[in-house]
Amino acid sequence: MLKKRIIICLDVKDGRTTKGVKFQNNIDIGDPVEMAAEYYRQGVDELVFYDIMASARGRGPILDLISRVASQVFIPFCVGGGIGSIEDIRSTILAGAEKISLNSQAVKKPELITEGARIFGNQCIVLGMDAAKDENMPSGYRVYINGGRVATELDALAWAKKAVSLGAGEIVLNSIDADGTKEGYELNLTKMIADNVSVPVIASGGGGTVEHIADVVTKANADAALIATMVHSGKYTVGGIKNDLNKMGVPVRM
Repeated sequence: MLKKRIIICLDVKDGRTTKGVKFQNNIDIGDPVEMAAEYYRQGVDELVFYDIMASARGRGPILDLISRVASQVFIPFCVGGGIGSIEDIRSTILAGAEKISLNSQAVKKPELITEGARIFGNQCIVLGMDAAKDENMPSGYRVYINGGRVATELDALAWAKKAVSLGAGEIVLNSIDADGTKEGYELNLTKMIADNVSVPVIASGGGGTVEHIADVVTKANADAALIATMVHSGKYTVGGIKNDLNKMGVPVRM
């Protein structure tokens, strides 16, 4: 059985790590470079860096900050936010990222997924998808862009399948409804996507306890759990989470 990954997300706004609930009321919680170094020391499997304002402000990635974060971690490092061209992808990889997350820009320019995968490889191109419940959609979930601010006409399941067919090698699936609530991942949404695509699915949004992580990787078939609030609050460490998961019989990298 493949080992389940623990991935920490740093949402970055104006050069600082920030955290909100359901994409609202973000507060400053620290320096992303220092936080990345600490989580690497704790044994996190991967790190994700999202510039949460880049697309909304129409600017590209902050390469200097990405480079400083990358210098602190020697694990897969994924960067998203404002990456809207092949040149942006190239410069972000050169700044130290192993993976590129395309979210709003993938919706606006789907050909970017295909071109990025062709040039840099499928393993490099991650679809970031923000979805929320909507009974008017065939799957029951609608895709949102620009940091959850703008509704699209895309159905979550249909878009996930299409993005994979275009070349996305992984999906980070964020439930807007669960984001920052610490009440558990959206198991129904996660399982639906994970069971219908051929690439790894990372569950995001709602992780508050180790049991929540165990549930999403066992019951909803996620390949990894993305966490933020759990560790940012200081209540949990990566090592503690992995020890608890190991005791529960969930295969993790110790």
